Amino acid sequence: MSQPRLSSRSGGRILVDQLLIHGAEMAFCVPGESYLEVLDALHDCQDSIRLINARHEGGAANMAEAYGKLTGRPGLCLVTRGPGACHAAVGVHTAFQDSTPMILLIGQVGRQALDREAFQEIDYRSMFGGIAKWVAQIERTDRIPEYMARAFRVATSGRPGPVVLALPEDMLSESAEVPDSAPYAAARPSASAGDVERIAAILAQAERPLMIVGGGGWSDQACRDILAFAEANGLPTACSFRRQDVVDNRSDIYVGDLGTSTSPALIKRLGEADLLFVIGARLGEMTTRNYTTLDSPRPRQRLVHVHADADEIGRVYGPDLGVVAAPEPMAAALAGQRWGRADRWRAWCEEARRDYLADIEPPPYDGRLDLGRIFAELRESLPEDAIVTLDAGNHTGWPQRFLSYRRPRRELGPTNGSMGYSVPAAVAASLLHPDRLVIGCVGDGGFMMSGQELATAAQYGAKPIILLFNNGTYGTIRMHQEREHPERVIGTDLVNPDFAGLARAMQAHAEVVTDTESFLPAFERARKSGLAAVIELRTEAEQISTRTTITSLREAARAHRHQASLA
Repeated sequence: MSQPRLSSRSGGRILVDQLLIHGAEMAFCVPGESYLEVLDALHDCQDSIRLINARHEGGAANMAEAYGKLTGRPGLCLVTRGPGACHAAVGVHTAFQDSTPMILLIGQVGRQALDREAFQEIDYRSMFGGIAKWVAQIERTDRIPEYMARAFRVATSGRPGPVVLALPEDMLSESAEVPDSAPYAAARPSASAGDVERIAAILAQAERPLMIVGGGGWSDQACRDILAFAEANGLPTACSFRRQDVVDNRSDIYVGDLGTSTSPALIKRLGEADLLFVIGARLGEMTTRNYTTLDSPRPRQRLVHVHADADEIGRVYGPDLGVVAAPEPMAAALAGQRWGRADRWRAWCEEARRDYLADIEPPPYDGRLDLGRIFAELRESLPEDAIVTLDAGNHTGWPQRFLSYRRPRRELGPTNGSMGYSVPAAVAASLLHPDRLVIGCVGDGGFMMSGQELATAAQYGAKPIILLFNNGTYGTIRMHQEREHPERVIGTDLVNPDFAGLARAMQAHAEVVTDTESFLPAFERARKSGLAAVIELRTEAEQISTRTTITSLREAARAHRHQASLA
């Protein structure tokens, strides 16, 4: 049987045809002359792939990363060479540490100019080699289908993550006759029946087990499956840093998150546990409080570690049992297991749950704007499918501690602590799900890094509500300053613009809230405005986090100095 005749296509056209084959529906960019052929090809398929041009490459990359988190499919970002790629690197780093599928396509100088330090030339293999799963440059037009198929597979297989492909501009303008690839299929390692039996045997010996779930690759079905397993067996379950939506926070087995807002009671309970059953989480610095809550290389607790990447198991903590499996097949294998241990663990689980419920009750506060109370009230009023995006900074303690998460209610936050993430992530979430309420939480410092993406929201009709915490300081760094060098404040004060005026200039609804009672009415007006919105929450730096104040930090430092002087 004769093969169909191939038509000659430009490299740009071939690349876009591969995007269509692999199911791309949305991409984020800042345009550049180095990939004009790709843009031209996208012009002809606007009904299939929606191209969103952001105001900064960092914003475009963060939008793509948020898309990857929400869909489990690679978020696509297109940027130009040199400065464009440098700006986008922040999103690649976030995708790498957050295990998010993403593909960054970078226009590159022409092949005849390579290795001459041409205008905006960078060696992307060297630049991105440590923060991407795979970095390559497509030198031949006829190999574009091969490279693109591999990019989609690598980004989604095993531990998901980012792929970076450089596209020399002359390669994109050349033509070739080449067949298209088949749609990609991700490869995900699965647990065997023997693995499940070994897990059951170790759990059978535990008196105080704690399951920790997190990392990337959790579908909605996987979340339902792991919840069913935990509830059937009465297994207390915590989430790793900024993965609180993996387990329904309303369930009696949910006992909190291990991140920057962790309850002291949960930290203590982690130390008291005799078995840690970890699925998907890396046991990184945030989840282990700078690697202090567990002993390395062998924890005091028995450890069962399930992860999609074999290299991650035993990287820091040697497990009693390591299982190479992705969260989805692992959760499916566990969902039907009823091991009859609930009675033995009931008191342990109930105590941990009581600790969690006590911790999400707002503590007394005598200031005008009680953020704990605001977010506790918001917790009860958010729709089931709301999406909450987080930035970096101490202000995220309030939505992390006092809001409640579960699928389809999502929590999107950069586990690498990247400032400037929340606003573009919220814009992307609203574009992807225009029918859902999207809330972005950002500090005054973070907003000034990416708040201009409200203009992108206005251009494309996104309607996130941005809660902007304005306390006039880089709060996290100020907290560390006051703890280590009290009253020696330098480099952390901020003089801010009129945020409401700035938001209105970008066609957003805007309000300023200075007292607790004004918040919910302002929030409802923002929801009804039909626009992207900014609600500026004017707070005091004194309440530097949900658990401490600047005064308390200074007093503790004085007491420490006094004790040291007596020693």
